Amino acid sequence: MKKLTGQFRNTTWDPLLIICQIVAMQCVFYVGLGLWMLVMNVLVGSSRSLDHLFKYEEIHVRDANGKLVIAAFVLNALLGALGLWFIVQRTKQCLDFTCTAHFFHLLACWYYNAHFPSAFSWWLLNVACITIMCVCGEFLCMRTELQAIPLNLGPKVDL
Repeated sequence: MKKLTGQFRNTTWDPLLIICQIVAMQCVFYVGLGLWMLVMNVLVGSSRSLDHLFKYEEIHVRDANGKLVIAAFVLNALLGALGLWFIVQRTKQCLDFTCTAHFFHLLACWYYNAHFPSAFSWWLLNVACITIMCVCGEFLCMRTELQAIPLNLGPKVDL
């Protein structure tokens, strides 16, 4: 069922596409975060565990481990922006998919820790990562969307 809205694109309601995009973005989020954590842990020489991804206490600036965890989350936000560009491809949907990915991360952390996050550093980092991922993803998608608009409609006709 296609709906012509008078906009540049035809829009369709495709729940399967949306679910697949959510799953793909969640995969980009966790695979990317896992790889960044692996790189950071190799740099420091510390042991690798799921605590670095989900524990609230791992996010701090007291030592190199905490700073590298923060760096991994920020780099992952940039990778997530690339994921938005390749998977979502719509500027208007970047905020939705960014918040969805981080909402599922909130649920995963809540389950892993068995209590709702109360650490200010965790919230601050996640809000910063949401902002970075969304703004960069919107920028990339907008550049692509603007390239698709035809500026030359053909030869001019003189009347």
